[in-house]
Amino acid sequence: MLSASGQDRSPFIRAVGRALPPHYASQEQLIAAFRELWATRHFNLERLEDLHRAVQVGGRHLARPLEDYPSLVTFQQRNDAWIRSATELGETVARKALEAAELTPRDVDHVFFVTVTGIATPSIDARLANRLRLREDFKRTPLFGLGCVAGAAGVARAADYLRGFPEHTALVIAVELCSLTLQREDLSIPNIIASGLFGDGAACAVLRGAAAPGGQGPRVVASRSVFYPDTERIMGWDVVDTGFKVVLSAKVPGLVKDHIRGNVDGFLEAHGLKRQDIRHWVAHTGGPKVLEAFEEALELAPATLARSWASLREVGNLSSASVLFVLGETLEQVQAQPGDWGVMMAMGPGFGAEMVLLRW
Repeated sequence: MLSASGQDRSPFIRAVGRALPPHYASQEQLIAAFRELWATRHFNLERLEDLHRAVQVGGRHLARPLEDYPSLVTFQQRNDAWIRSATELGETVARKALEAAELTPRDVDHVFFVTVTGIATPSIDARLANRLRLREDFKRTPLFGLGCVAGAAGVARAADYLRGFPEHTALVIAVELCSLTLQREDLSIPNIIASGLFGDGAACAVLRGAAAPGGQGPRVVASRSVFYPDTERIMGWDVVDTGFKVVLSAKVPGLVKDHIRGNVDGFLEAHGLKRQDIRHWVAHTGGPKVLEAFEEALELAPATLARSWASLREVGNLSSASVLFVLGETLEQVQAQPGDWGVMMAMGPGFGAEMVLLRW
């Protein structure tokens, strides 16, 4: 995006910090724990194992040790655990990202905090301000409810802000502790799938405006949000007495196949591009069927989404933090050349999509 004077006002992504909780359980350990939990409920335990293995997740990091979860009975107990862990992980990823960007907390002008797995007032960004000793005049934008799409949407909204304040620095912090939302009394297929797919983790992206010193990294050239009408029951939460009960429709992969090609092609066409011009694809790790739908609809070569597949296998779907994990790995592992184009994309509750156009 050019200013009236012809200068490029596209912000830079300087760095992405990532962190996982210290507690880890393999998928086999988790299957064993769920078998013990649900054995007395006469649930089809073989079906449980089939669903867990079908998501192709090798294991997940957990906010608390596995043996602690039986004692977290009420919504308040789980949410209190969420606040503690979210604050700790949020501080960790913010410090990692700022160090990688060669910046300090005093350089931060705006914090966008995204989550869908816990609630707090004041929000976690306020608690992080105290821990990090951010300036008193920094701005806060906590975003709740966007779910898996929020990592990409957070980057897009931060970039929008930085076009208006090109000398500023913004953080996009995503913290998701999906394990603390599990409804142990819910034996529905969506809850069983969620118990095998979603993991815990956090990420922080550092963005700087075009006029800020030391501009480097890919620029956020443009973004586009797409909302699909009348799809509220495709994905989200039902807020019940025991907390967040997952809404997860089997129609998600079909929606991806039906819409994402037209969405991406229209977005690229608006900037004079085609899919063949994109060298780097940064896709949210929605699950095997979602990644397959991305590949099929966009006609991507098998290795194109390798980093997304690897992240899914290693840590599971981290909701909003997932696409930032893949973005961070792309920045660190890929030898991008000046002029390379990239697309970051995610889908989530609404139901809708977010696409971000990147250029190195």
